[in-house]
Amino acid sequence: MKVVNLKQAILQAWKERWSDYQWAINMKRFFPRGATWDILNLAEALLEQAMIGPSPNPLILSYLKYAISSQFDDFSRDLCVQSLLEIMDMFCDRLSCHGKAEECIGLCRALMSALNWLLRCAAFYAEKVKETLEQVAAESQLKMCLERLGKMLSSTKNRALIHIAKLEETSSWSAVEQSLLKLGENLNSLGNSPLRSRADDCISLIKSIPTMLSVHSEQLNKTGFPTVHAVVLLEGTMNLTGETQPLVEQLMMVKRMQRIPSPLFVLEIWKACFVGLIESPEGTEELKWTAFTFLKIPQVLVKLKKYPQGEKDFTEDVNCAFEFLLKLTPLLDKVDQRCNCDCMDLLLQECSKQGLLSEANMDNLIDKRAADREHAPHLKSAENANIQPNPGLILRAEPTVTNILKTMDADHSKSPEGLLGVLGHMLSGKSLDLLLAAAAATGKLKSFARKFIKLNEFTKQINGEGPKGAPVRALLFDISFLMLCHVAQTYGSEVILSESSPAGEVPFFETWMLTCMPEEGKILNPDHPCFRPDSTKVESLVALLNNSSEMKLVQMKWHEACLSISAAILEILNAWENGVLTFESIQKITDNIKGKVCSMAVCAVAWLVAHVRMLGLDEREKSLQMIRQLATPLYGENTLQFYNERVVIMSSILEHMCADVLQQTATQIKFPSMGMDTIPYWNLLPPKKPIKEVLTSVFTKVLEKGWVDSHSIHIFDTLLHMGGVYWFCNNLVKELLKETRKEHTLRAVELLYAIFCLDMQQLTLTLLGHILPNLLTDSSKWHTLMDPPGKALAKLAVWCALSSYSSHNKGQASTRQKKRHREDIEDYISLFPLDDTQPSKLMRLLSSNEEDSNILSSPTDRSMSSSLSASQLHTVSMRDPLNRVLANLFLLISSILGAKTAGTHTQFVQWFMEECVDCLEQGSRGSILQFMPFTMVSELVKVSTMSSPKIVLAITDLSLPLGRRVAAKAIAAL
Repeated sequence: MKVVNLKQAILQAWKERWSDYQWAINMKRFFPRGATWDILNLAEALLEQAMIGPSPNPLILSYLKYAISSQFDDFSRDLCVQSLLEIMDMFCDRLSCHGKAEECIGLCRALMSALNWLLRCAAFYAEKVKETLEQVAAESQLKMCLERLGKMLSSTKNRALIHIAKLEETSSWSAVEQSLLKLGENLNSLGNSPLRSRADDCISLIKSIPTMLSVHSEQLNKTGFPTVHAVVLLEGTMNLTGETQPLVEQLMMVKRMQRIPSPLFVLEIWKACFVGLIESPEGTEELKWTAFTFLKIPQVLVKLKKYPQGEKDFTEDVNCAFEFLLKLTPLLDKVDQRCNCDCMDLLLQECSKQGLLSEANMDNLIDKRAADREHAPHLKSAENANIQPNPGLILRAEPTVTNILKTMDADHSKSPEGLLGVLGHMLSGKSLDLLLAAAAATGKLKSFARKFIKLNEFTKQINGEGPKGAPVRALLFDISFLMLCHVAQTYGSEVILSESSPAGEVPFFETWMLTCMPEEGKILNPDHPCFRPDSTKVESLVALLNNSSEMKLVQMKWHEACLSISAAILEILNAWENGVLTFESIQKITDNIKGKVCSMAVCAVAWLVAHVRMLGLDEREKSLQMIRQLATPLYGENTLQFYNERVVIMSSILEHMCADVLQQTATQIKFPSMGMDTIPYWNLLPPKKPIKEVLTSVFTKVLEKGWVDSHSIHIFDTLLHMGGVYWFCNNLVKELLKETRKEHTLRAVELLYAIFCLDMQQLTLTLLGHILPNLLTDSSKWHTLMDPPGKALAKLAVWCALSSYSSHNKGQASTRQKKRHREDIEDYISLFPLDDTQPSKLMRLLSSNEEDSNILSSPTDRSMSSSLSASQLHTVSMRDPLNRVLANLFLLISSILGAKTAGTHTQFVQWFMEECVDCLEQGSRGSILQFMPFTMVSELVKVSTMSSPKIVLAITDLSLPLGRRVAAKAIAAL
C-alpha cells in the first residue's frame, strides 16, 4: 500500500509542481522517518516516474537530486556514492526538457546543484588519496567522479544551462566556487598523475562558464585592414579638432568587430598616418597631418592602452607594430623624403615620452631604422638642407601653444605693446599655421579661439585713448579678427562658437561670423538686416572714407566700422554706378579701407561676395573690380606694423571667401599669396559628369586599390552633401550588391563602413530604416540578397547598427556630422508608428512583481506580445529615431523567420543574426539585440546554424528574469 501511496505522492507533486524542498518537507510529513526510506525504494520509484515520457522529467529528477544532495553528504559510504554516480550516467549526457519555462529553469538549478555535489565528492576523495591505506579505493572513486564531471561539462548545452543557473542563483554559484577551491587545494597531493590532469581540465571548464560568450578568436590570415586605414585618414583629413575619445572608441569598435590582433591594428594606424602625410597637399594640410601624426595619434594610443588587453602588454604590441613598420622601407623612405627628416626617430621618441615604448625597445628600433637609412636614396639634397622639417617644428610648437595661452590670460590693459609683440611673432612665416595645427591636434584650439575673441572684445574699450595707444588697439583688433577668420576657414566655424555663452551679449566676432561671413554651403542675403546698421554711422563712415587722406585711429570703434562697411560699400557702389564717383575716388576709398586694418577689407569683400551672387551677368563688373581693388595690398610708407604678415592672412581669407563666386562668374583675381597653394580639396567634381557616375567610378577605383585615399574621401563627402543621405546610401548599396566575388564583397564592406563614417548616424538610419526593409519585403529584389553580396550587406548593416548605437548612446556625434543639413531625413516617428499603448500595458504586467511565478511563467504560457523585447523592459526611449528603426527592423526579421515561405531573404536574416552574435561583447544588455522580440528566440533555434546553446545565450538578455527563462527554455529543448 505504501508504494501506491508513494506513487500517489509523486503524481500529486508533479500535478502541483512542488519545488524540490517542498517535496522534501511533504515527504517527511507523509512518511515519518524510520527504516522505511530504503524499503520504499524511493530512488527507483522516482526514476521510474521520471523516465515515462520521451525525455526525462526534470521536475521529478530534481526531487531525486535533492534527495541525493541532502541525504548523501556522507561520502565515506563508497557503494552509495557509486550507485548515485551510475544513476547520473543515465541522464547526464542527454538532458532535455520540452516543458514550461520554469521547469527549464528548475533543470538549470538542479544541474548546478548536481555539479556542486560532484565537486564536493571529488574533493572528498582527492583528500582521501593522501591516506596510504585507502589510496587505491579513493583513486578509483575519484576517477569515477571525474569521469561524470567530465561527461557533464563536455556538453556545451549543460554548461549553458549552468551559466543561466549561475545568473539566476548567485548564492549557489558561490557554493560551486567554494567547492572548486577546496578541490583545487586537495589536488596538490596527486602530483602529475593522469587523474590530476583530468581534474584540471574539469576545473578550467567550470571556470570558463561565466565567460562562455566573450571568447573570440582573432583574424590571423590578413595583414591589411582598410577600415582602420580609412577611419584614420578620414579623421586626419577632416576632423583634426575632434576630441580623441570618440575616435578611440570608433577604432576599438572596428578592432572588435573585425577581430584585428593588436600589433596589426597599431601598425595599420601608423601606415594610415604616413600615407596621409605623403598624400597631403603642401601648406596648411601638410601641417595638419604632421600635427595629427606626431601629436594626436600618440594621445589616441595612450587612451587605447587603458582598454583591457587580456594577458598581453600593450607596450609590447606597440613595439611589435613598429617592428613590422620598419619592414616597410619604401613607405618610410618616402615619408622621410616628404618631411625632410627621420620621421620614425621622432615618432619613437614621442611614443617613449608617452609611456608607449620602453627605453630599450625605442633605442633598438631607432638603431635599426638608422642602419636602414644608410642604404636609402640620398634623402638630404642641397636645397632641402636649410628647410626646417615640419615634424620637428610641430613638436616644438606644442609647448609654445601652452605658453601663448598663458600670456593671453594676462590683463591686456597692462601691457598691450608686449602682447602685440607676441602676436606679431606668431604671424611671421608659417608660425601661425604651425601653432594652430599643434593646438588643434592637442584639443587646445577652442580655448585658443576663446582667448582671441576675448582680446577682440577688449579692443572695444576706447576711454581716454590717445594717439600713442590707438595704433596698438587697432592692431590688436585687426590681428585677432584675421586670426579668428583664418581659424574658422581652416578648422570650421564650430571651433569659434562658444558652447552656450552666459546671458549677455554675443561677442562681435561670433555675431559677424554667423551672419556675414561667406562659407561653403552658406548662402548670404546681401539685403539682410545684419548688413544694414544705423544709417548715421554709415554716413559718417562713408564721409570718413571719401574725404580723409587716411583712416583715423584715435577713438575709432572698429567693430562698428566693420558692421557698417557693408552698407557703406553699397552707397559707394551706387555712387560709382551712377557716375557720382570716379575710379580714382574709388581707389582712394579702397586704399583707406585696406590701408590700416585689413579686417575692414575682409568685411567689405564678405558683403560684396553675397551681393555679386544676386546680380545679372552684365551688372557684376564694378563689384568684381572693387573686390580686385580690396584684395590688392597697399605698399605705402604709412601702413601700420606687421602689414605684410597681415596681408598674407587677409589674402588667404579673401581667396577662400571668393572661391565659389569667382568660379560661378568665371572671373580670375590674383591673390598675392606668398607661395601658398590653391585651396586644397576644393572644386573636386568633374564639370560635365552626372554625380551618380562620379560616385560609381570613385567607388570602383577605391575598391580596386583596396583602400580609400584622402582625395576620394573629400569627393565622397561632397557627393553626400550634394545627393543627400538616401541617394548616397542607396547607390553605394547597389554597388555592393553588384559584386559577385567573395573577397571583393568583403573588401567592399570594409571600405563602405569607413565611407559611412562621414555621417554614420544618418546613413545607418537610412540603411536600416529604408533600404533593408525595401529589399526584404519586395520579393522581386530577393535575388539580389544571394551569397556573397547579401552576406556582405548583412555584415555592413550590423557593423553600422552597432557603431551608431554605441556612439549614439554616448552622445558622440562629431562636429563634422552635426553641421550637415537634415532636410532629406524624414520624421522617423511618423514613418514607423510603433503601437505606443502596447508596451506600457506590458510594462505594468511585467514590472508588477518579478517573483510572482505565474506572471513571468513563460513566453508561451500566457499571451506574450510578439513584439515584447528586452529594450521595453529596460524602458529604452522609443522616441529616438535609431531605437525606433532598430525595433522595427527586428520586428520585420521576426516576421520573416515566422513566415511560411523561405528564400534568400530568410537566409539574409540568418546572416544578419550570425554577424550580430559574432560582433557582440559578452552580455547583450545595452546592445542592438535588446530590440529583438523574445518570441524570436524559439524561431531562430529552428534554423540549423543558429541552434547552438552559445548563440541562444548570446542573443538573449540574461540580465532579465524573463530573458533567462526564454534562454533556458530554448536551450533545454535543443
